[in-house]
Amino acid sequence: MSSAQREPIRFVDLAAQQARIRDRVDAAIARVLDHGQYIMGPEVAEFEAQLSAHCGAAHSIACSSGTDALAMVLMAAEVRPGQAIFCPAFTFVATAEVVAWLGAHVWFVDVDADTFNMDPASLEVAIKSARDAGHAPVGVIPVDLFGIPADYDAISQIAAREGLWVLGDGAQSYGARYHNRRVGTLATATATSFFPAKPLGAYGDGGAIFTDDAELAETLRSILFHGKGTSQYDNVRIGMTGRIDTMQAAILIEKLKIFDDEIEARNRIASRYSDMLKGHVATPVVPEGLQSVWAQYTVKLPEGADRAAIQAHLKDEGVPSAVYYAKALHRQDAYSHHGVAGGALPVTDMLCERVLSLPMHPYLDEETQDRVAKALISALG
Repeated sequence: MSSAQREPIRFVDLAAQQARIRDRVDAAIARVLDHGQYIMGPEVAEFEAQLSAHCGAAHSIACSSGTDALAMVLMAAEVRPGQAIFCPAFTFVATAEVVAWLGAHVWFVDVDADTFNMDPASLEVAIKSARDAGHAPVGVIPVDLFGIPADYDAISQIAAREGLWVLGDGAQSYGARYHNRRVGTLATATATSFFPAKPLGAYGDGGAIFTDDAELAETLRSILFHGKGTSQYDNVRIGMTGRIDTMQAAILIEKLKIFDDEIEARNRIASRYSDMLKGHVATPVVPEGLQSVWAQYTVKLPEGADRAAIQAHLKDEGVPSAVYYAKALHRQDAYSHHGVAGGALPVTDMLCERVLSLPMHPYLDEETQDRVAKALISALG
Protein backbone atom coordinates (compact mmCIF):
# COMPACT_ATOMS: atom_id res chain seq x y z
CA MET A 1 0.00 0.00 0.00
CA SER A 2 1.35 3.44 -0.93
CA SER A 3 2.00 6.15 1.63
CA ALA A 4 -0.85 8.15 0.09
CA GLN A 5 -3.24 5.28 0.74
CA ARG A 6 -2.07 5.13 4.33
CA GLU A 7 -2.94 8.74 5.07
CA PRO A 8 -5.29 8.77 8.04
CA ILE A 9 -8.99 8.87 7.26
CA ARG A 10 -11.17 11.39 9.08
CA PHE A 11 -13.75 9.81 11.39
CA VAL A 12 -16.05 12.79 10.74
CA ASP A 13 -15.02 15.11 7.91
CA LEU A 14 -16.26 18.57 8.89
CA ALA A 15 -13.70 20.17 6.59
CA ALA A 16 -15.36 18.68 3.48
CA GLN A 17 -18.73 20.06 4.52
CA GLN A 18 -17.22 23.43 5.32
CA ALA A 19 -15.60 23.63 1.89
CA ARG A 20 -19.03 23.11 0.33
CA ILE A 21 -20.71 26.00 2.15
CA ARG A 22 -17.80 28.16 3.32
CA ASP A 23 -18.87 31.23 1.33
CA ARG A 24 -22.41 31.05 2.74
CA VAL A 25 -21.17 30.53 6.29
CA ASP A 26 -18.74 33.44 5.97
CA ALA A 27 -21.58 35.67 4.74
CA ALA A 28 -23.83 34.55 7.61
CA ILE A 29 -21.15 35.31 10.19
CA ALA A 30 -20.53 38.69 8.57
CA ARG A 31 -24.23 39.55 8.88
CA VAL A 32 -24.11 38.88 12.62
CA LEU A 33 -20.94 40.94 12.99
CA ASP A 34 -22.61 43.77 11.09
CA HIS A 35 -25.78 43.94 13.21
CA GLY A 36 -23.99 43.08 16.46
CA GLN A 37 -26.92 41.33 18.17
CA TYR A 38 -24.87 38.44 19.51
CA ILE A 39 -27.50 37.27 22.00
CA MET A 40 -31.06 36.57 20.76
CA GLY A 41 -30.38 38.22 17.41
CA PRO A 42 -32.81 37.83 14.49
CA GLU A 43 -31.13 34.64 13.25
CA VAL A 44 -32.30 32.79 16.37
CA ALA A 45 -36.00 33.26 15.60
CA GLU A 46 -35.35 32.55 11.92
CA PHE A 47 -33.55 29.31 12.75
CA GLU A 48 -36.35 28.21 15.08
CA ALA A 49 -38.94 28.84 12.37
CA GLN A 50 -36.92 26.82 9.88
CA LEU A 51 -36.53 23.94 12.35
CA SER A 52 -40.31 23.80 12.86
CA ALA A 53 -40.89 23.84 9.11
CA HIS A 54 -38.34 21.06 8.69
CA CYS A 55 -39.49 18.63 11.39
CA GLY A 56 -43.16 19.55 11.77
CA ALA A 57 -43.12 20.54 15.45
CA ALA A 58 -45.34 23.50 16.32
CA HIS A 59 -42.65 25.02 18.55
CA SER A 60 -38.86 24.88 18.25
CA ILE A 61 -36.82 26.44 21.03
CA ALA A 62 -33.13 26.79 20.17
CA CYS A 63 -30.83 26.59 23.18
CA SER A 64 -27.27 26.29 24.42
CA SER A 65 -26.68 22.52 24.18
CA GLY A 66 -28.38 19.16 23.98
CA THR A 67 -27.72 18.59 27.67
CA ASP A 68 -29.34 21.90 28.60
CA ALA A 69 -32.26 21.03 26.33
CA LEU A 70 -32.92 17.90 28.36
CA ALA A 71 -32.44 19.71 31.65
CA MET A 72 -34.85 22.53 30.80
CA VAL A 73 -37.64 20.09 29.97
CA LEU A 74 -37.10 18.37 33.32
CA MET A 75 -37.16 21.77 35.04
CA ALA A 76 -40.42 22.59 33.28
CA ALA A 77 -41.80 19.23 34.49
CA GLU A 78 -40.81 20.25 38.05
CA VAL A 79 -38.82 17.07 38.62
CA ARG A 80 -37.89 16.66 42.27
CA PRO A 81 -36.20 14.23 44.70
CA GLY A 82 -38.04 10.97 45.32
CA GLN A 83 -39.20 10.66 41.73
CA ALA A 84 -38.00 8.01 39.29
CA ILE A 85 -37.09 8.66 35.67
CA PHE A 86 -36.17 5.89 33.24
CA CYS A 87 -33.44 5.98 30.60
CA PRO A 88 -31.26 3.43 28.81
CA ALA A 89 -27.89 2.54 30.31
CA PHE A 90 -26.33 2.26 26.84
CA THR A 91 -26.00 5.93 25.95
CA PHE A 92 -23.97 9.07 26.66
CA VAL A 93 -24.02 10.27 30.25
CA ALA A 94 -25.99 13.49 29.58
CA THR A 95 -29.29 11.59 29.52
CA ALA A 96 -28.87 10.45 33.11
CA GLU A 97 -26.87 13.45 34.28
CA VAL A 98 -29.75 15.90 34.01
CA VAL A 99 -31.97 13.64 36.13
CA ALA A 100 -29.31 13.52 38.84
CA TRP A 101 -28.92 17.33 38.72
CA LEU A 102 -32.48 17.66 39.99
CA GLY A 103 -32.08 15.02 42.67
CA ALA A 104 -34.40 12.43 41.14
CA HIS A 105 -33.62 8.72 40.89
CA VAL A 106 -32.29 7.41 37.58
CA TRP A 107 -33.55 3.94 36.72
CA PHE A 108 -31.49 2.30 34.01
CA VAL A 109 -33.24 0.24 31.36
CA ASP A 110 -31.79 -2.41 29.04
CA VAL A 111 -31.74 -2.02 25.26
CA ASP A 112 -32.61 -4.05 22.18
CA ALA A 113 -29.63 -6.01 20.82
CA ASP A 114 -30.32 -5.00 17.21
CA THR A 115 -31.35 -1.33 17.37
CA PHE A 116 -29.38 -0.43 20.55
CA ASN A 117 -32.48 1.48 21.71
CA MET A 118 -34.59 1.16 24.86
CA ASP A 119 -36.25 -2.24 25.28
CA PRO A 120 -39.93 -1.68 26.19
CA ALA A 121 -40.04 -4.99 28.11
CA SER A 122 -37.11 -3.85 30.26
CA LEU A 123 -38.87 -0.52 30.82
CA GLU A 124 -41.82 -2.36 32.33
CA VAL A 125 -39.47 -4.25 34.64
CA ALA A 126 -37.78 -0.97 35.63
CA ILE A 127 -41.09 0.68 36.51
CA LYS A 128 -41.96 -2.20 38.83
CA SER A 129 -38.44 -2.15 40.32
CA ALA A 130 -38.72 1.58 41.02
CA ARG A 131 -42.09 1.23 42.74
CA ASP A 132 -40.80 -1.69 44.81
CA ALA A 133 -37.94 0.60 45.93
CA GLY A 134 -40.42 3.29 47.02
CA HIS A 135 -39.68 5.69 44.18
CA ALA A 136 -42.45 7.48 42.29
CA PRO A 137 -42.23 6.97 38.51
CA VAL A 138 -42.91 10.18 36.58
CA GLY A 139 -41.13 10.06 33.22
CA VAL A 140 -39.16 8.14 30.62
CA ILE A 141 -36.36 9.38 28.36
CA PRO A 142 -35.89 7.07 25.37
CA VAL A 143 -32.71 7.76 23.39
CA ASP A 144 -32.53 7.54 19.59
CA LEU A 145 -29.07 6.03 19.64
CA PHE A 146 -26.74 6.48 16.67
CA GLY A 147 -29.55 8.16 14.70
CA ILE A 148 -32.31 5.51 14.79
CA PRO A 149 -35.56 6.54 16.54
CA ALA A 150 -36.55 4.48 19.57
CA ASP A 151 -39.73 2.38 19.65
CA TYR A 152 -41.97 5.35 20.49
CA ASP A 153 -45.26 3.52 19.89
CA ALA A 154 -44.53 0.83 22.47
CA ILE A 155 -42.87 3.21 24.92
CA SER A 156 -45.66 5.78 24.69
CA GLN A 157 -48.27 3.08 25.25
CA ILE A 158 -46.52 1.98 28.46
CA ALA A 159 -46.05 5.58 29.57
CA ALA A 160 -49.72 6.42 29.03
CA ARG A 161 -50.80 3.37 31.01
CA GLU A 162 -48.42 4.20 33.87
CA GLY A 163 -49.07 7.97 33.88
CA LEU A 164 -45.57 8.96 32.74
CA TRP A 165 -44.46 11.76 30.43
CA VAL A 166 -42.07 10.98 27.57
CA LEU A 167 -39.07 13.17 26.73
CA GLY A 168 -37.36 12.08 23.53
CA ASP A 169 -33.57 12.31 23.58
CA GLY A 170 -32.91 13.03 19.92
CA ALA A 171 -29.37 14.30 20.43
CA GLN A 172 -28.16 11.92 17.72
CA SER A 173 -31.28 11.66 15.59
CA TYR A 174 -32.52 15.05 14.41
CA GLY A 175 -33.75 14.59 10.82
CA ALA A 176 -34.61 10.90 11.25
CA ARG A 177 -38.07 9.54 10.42
CA TYR A 178 -40.40 7.26 12.36
CA HIS A 179 -43.30 5.99 10.23
CA ASN A 180 -43.56 9.20 8.18
CA ARG A 181 -43.04 11.47 11.19
CA ARG A 182 -39.80 13.25 11.91
CA VAL A 183 -37.92 13.34 15.18
CA GLY A 184 -39.28 16.32 17.08
CA THR A 185 -42.90 15.17 16.84
CA LEU A 186 -42.67 11.74 18.51
CA ALA A 187 -43.01 12.75 22.18
CA THR A 188 -44.47 15.53 24.32
CA ALA A 189 -41.04 17.14 24.07
CA THR A 190 -37.87 16.20 22.23
CA ALA A 191 -34.35 17.47 22.87
CA THR A 192 -31.56 17.51 20.31
CA SER A 193 -27.93 18.55 20.11
CA PHE A 194 -26.02 20.60 17.56
CA PHE A 195 -22.59 19.58 18.86
CA PRO A 196 -20.22 19.90 15.89
CA ALA A 197 -19.95 16.16 15.18
CA LYS A 198 -23.73 15.59 15.18
CA PRO A 199 -25.51 15.10 11.82
CA LEU A 200 -26.67 18.73 12.04
CA GLY A 201 -23.82 20.38 13.90
CA ALA A 202 -22.86 23.93 14.81
CA TYR A 203 -19.33 25.32 15.15
CA GLY A 204 -19.69 25.20 18.90
CA ASP A 205 -22.33 24.00 21.35
CA GLY A 206 -26.02 24.30 20.62
CA GLY A 207 -29.29 22.42 20.94
CA ALA A 208 -33.04 22.66 20.58
CA ILE A 209 -36.30 21.51 22.13
CA PHE A 210 -39.35 20.60 20.06
CA THR A 211 -42.95 20.43 21.27
CA ASP A 212 -46.53 20.95 20.12
CA ASP A 213 -47.51 22.17 23.61
CA ALA A 214 -47.74 25.98 23.52
CA GLU A 215 -47.77 26.32 27.32
CA LEU A 216 -44.67 24.14 27.67
CA ALA A 217 -42.93 26.15 24.94
CA GLU A 218 -43.63 29.39 26.81
CA THR A 219 -42.28 27.91 30.04
CA LEU A 220 -39.12 26.71 28.29
CA ARG A 221 -38.50 30.15 26.79
CA SER A 222 -38.71 31.56 30.31
CA ILE A 223 -36.39 28.92 31.79
CA LEU A 224 -33.67 29.43 29.16
CA PHE A 225 -33.57 33.15 30.00
CA HIS A 226 -33.12 32.97 33.80
CA GLY A 227 -36.81 32.25 34.43
CA LYS A 228 -37.89 35.61 33.08
CA GLY A 229 -41.46 36.87 33.02
CA THR A 230 -42.17 40.15 31.24
CA SER A 231 -38.40 40.85 31.22
CA GLN A 232 -35.14 39.38 32.48
CA TYR A 233 -35.61 41.48 35.61
CA ASP A 234 -39.00 39.89 36.32
CA ASN A 235 -38.15 36.35 37.42
CA VAL A 236 -41.20 34.13 37.72
CA ARG A 237 -39.40 30.77 38.07
CA ILE A 238 -35.95 29.31 38.56
CA GLY A 239 -34.12 29.36 35.24
CA MET A 240 -30.68 29.17 33.68
CA THR A 241 -28.56 30.65 30.90
CA GLY A 242 -29.81 28.40 28.13
CA ARG A 243 -29.78 30.67 25.09
CA ILE A 244 -28.13 29.74 21.80
CA ASP A 245 -25.63 32.26 20.45
CA THR A 246 -26.80 34.21 17.42
CA MET A 247 -23.61 33.23 15.60
CA GLN A 248 -24.37 29.52 15.94
CA ALA A 249 -27.96 30.03 14.78
CA ALA A 250 -26.68 31.87 11.70
CA ILE A 251 -24.30 29.00 10.87
CA LEU A 252 -26.98 26.37 11.44
CA ILE A 253 -29.38 28.14 9.07
CA GLU A 254 -26.86 27.54 6.28
CA LYS A 255 -26.21 23.95 7.33
CA LEU A 256 -29.93 23.17 7.47
CA LYS A 257 -30.22 24.11 3.79
CA ILE A 258 -28.08 21.11 2.77
CA PHE A 259 -29.14 18.78 5.58
CA ASP A 260 -31.67 16.64 3.70
CA ASP A 261 -29.12 16.06 0.95
CA GLU A 262 -26.60 14.98 3.59
CA ILE A 263 -29.12 12.60 5.18
CA GLU A 264 -29.62 10.95 1.80
CA ALA A 265 -25.85 10.57 1.43
CA ARG A 266 -25.51 9.10 4.93
CA ASN A 267 -28.15 6.47 4.14
CA ARG A 268 -26.47 5.58 0.85
CA ILE A 269 -23.10 5.19 2.60
CA ALA A 270 -24.60 3.12 5.43
CA SER A 271 -26.29 0.79 2.93
CA ARG A 272 -23.02 0.29 1.09
CA TYR A 273 -21.16 -0.42 4.36
CA SER A 274 -23.74 -3.06 5.25
CA ASP A 275 -23.48 -4.73 1.85
CA MET A 276 -19.68 -4.97 2.17
CA LEU A 277 -19.57 -6.06 5.81
CA LYS A 278 -22.48 -8.49 5.88
CA GLY A 279 -21.29 -11.90 7.05
CA HIS A 280 -18.21 -10.47 8.76
CA VAL A 281 -19.86 -8.45 11.54
CA ALA A 282 -23.43 -7.81 12.71
CA THR A 283 -24.42 -4.71 10.76
CA PRO A 284 -26.88 -2.10 12.12
CA VAL A 285 -30.60 -2.86 11.95
CA VAL A 286 -33.10 -0.13 11.05
CA PRO A 287 -36.68 -1.34 11.71
CA GLU A 288 -39.11 -1.24 8.81
CA GLY A 289 -40.75 2.18 8.40
CA LEU A 290 -37.89 4.05 10.09
CA GLN A 291 -35.05 6.10 8.63
CA SER A 292 -31.79 6.76 10.46
CA VAL A 293 -29.56 9.81 10.12
CA TRP A 294 -26.51 7.65 10.95
CA ALA A 295 -24.88 9.75 13.62
CA GLN A 296 -22.67 6.67 13.91
CA TYR A 297 -22.28 3.53 11.85
CA THR A 298 -21.87 0.94 14.60
CA VAL A 299 -21.33 -2.78 14.10
CA LYS A 300 -21.23 -5.68 16.56
CA LEU A 301 -18.02 -7.67 16.38
CA PRO A 302 -18.21 -11.48 16.55
CA GLU A 303 -18.41 -12.89 20.05
CA GLY A 304 -14.93 -13.31 21.49
CA ALA A 305 -13.25 -10.97 19.00
CA ASP A 306 -10.31 -8.98 20.35
CA ARG A 307 -11.64 -5.45 19.86
CA ALA A 308 -8.46 -3.74 21.02
CA ALA A 309 -6.39 -5.73 18.52
CA ILE A 310 -8.87 -4.97 15.75
CA GLN A 311 -8.72 -1.26 16.53
CA ALA A 312 -4.92 -1.37 16.57
CA HIS A 313 -4.92 -3.04 13.14
CA LEU A 314 -7.30 -0.41 11.80
CA LYS A 315 -5.13 2.37 13.20
CA ASP A 316 -2.08 0.90 11.47
CA GLU A 317 -4.04 1.12 8.22
CA GLY A 318 -4.92 4.76 8.89
CA VAL A 319 -8.55 3.88 9.66
CA PRO A 320 -10.00 5.51 12.81
CA SER A 321 -12.60 3.75 14.93
CA ALA A 322 -14.41 4.46 18.19
CA VAL A 323 -16.27 2.60 20.89
CA TYR A 324 -19.64 4.05 21.91
CA TYR A 325 -19.88 2.94 24.71
CA ALA A 326 -17.26 0.85 26.47
CA LYS A 327 -18.68 1.35 29.97
CA ALA A 328 -22.42 1.47 30.53
CA LEU A 329 -23.97 4.15 32.71
CA HIS A 330 -25.12 1.74 35.42
CA ARG A 331 -21.46 0.71 35.83
CA GLN A 332 -20.14 4.28 36.13
CA ASP A 333 -19.02 5.21 39.65
CA ALA A 334 -21.15 8.37 39.70
CA TYR A 335 -24.32 6.36 39.02
CA SER A 336 -23.65 3.20 41.01
CA HIS A 337 -26.30 4.12 43.59
CA HIS A 338 -29.08 4.54 41.02
CA GLY A 339 -31.55 1.85 39.97
CA VAL A 340 -31.21 -1.02 37.49
CA ALA A 341 -34.18 -2.74 35.88
CA GLY A 342 -34.48 -6.19 37.44
CA GLY A 343 -30.95 -5.87 38.84
CA ALA A 344 -29.12 -6.64 35.57
CA LEU A 345 -28.84 -5.33 32.02
CA PRO A 346 -27.36 -8.23 30.03
CA VAL A 347 -27.80 -6.79 26.53
CA THR A 348 -26.18 -3.51 27.52
CA ASP A 349 -23.23 -5.38 29.02
CA MET A 350 -22.85 -7.47 25.86
CA LEU A 351 -22.92 -4.44 23.58
CA CYS A 352 -20.28 -2.64 25.63
CA GLU A 353 -17.94 -5.54 24.87
CA ARG A 354 -18.68 -5.87 21.15
CA VAL A 355 -19.65 -2.56 19.49
CA LEU A 356 -17.34 -0.69 17.15
CA SER A 357 -18.09 2.51 15.22
CA LEU A 358 -16.55 3.23 11.81
CA PRO A 359 -16.01 6.52 9.96
CA MET A 360 -19.37 8.03 8.92
CA HIS A 361 -20.17 11.35 7.31
CA PRO A 362 -21.91 12.50 4.11
CA TYR A 363 -18.64 13.11 2.23
CA LEU A 364 -17.19 9.60 2.57
CA ASP A 365 -16.30 8.58 -0.98
CA GLU A 366 -16.46 4.99 -2.21
CA GLU A 367 -12.69 4.55 -2.43
CA THR A 368 -12.25 5.57 1.20
CA GLN A 369 -15.20 3.46 2.27
CA ASP A 370 -13.70 0.44 0.48
CA ARG A 371 -10.49 1.02 2.39
CA VAL A 372 -12.36 1.08 5.73
CA ALA A 373 -14.29 -2.11 4.96
CA LYS A 374 -11.24 -4.01 3.68
CA ALA A 375 -9.21 -2.99 6.72
CA LEU A 376 -11.91 -4.24 9.10
CA ILE A 377 -12.34 -7.52 7.24
CA SER A 378 -8.57 -7.99 7.29
CA ALA A 379 -8.45 -7.20 11.02
CA LEU A 380 -11.07 -9.85 11.68
CA GLY A 381 -8.69 -12.38 10.16
